[in-house]
Amino acid sequence: MLKYAGLLLPLLLLATPAAAISTKEKMETCKFGAESENLTGAKRNAFIKKCMGKGNYQPQSRKDAIKKEKADKKQ
Repeated sequence: MLKYAGLLLPLLLLATPAAAISTKEKMETCKFGAESENLTGAKRNAFIKKCMGKGNYQPQSRKDAIKKEKADKKQ
């Protein structure tokens, strides 16, 4: 049983990269994203709330940039 635990631990660590950063660092990243989107008031608060939640939230502008980058590589 311990043999399998040794194999499983590295996989779990790879699967949770968000755990590697602190909450403070994540908040700074979320605030930066809100500023880059020029969000204010309720929209900014909603953005930060989604960003701070579990998972890797990406703003629409980041998703668009990734799509554009992939399209440029295909050409």
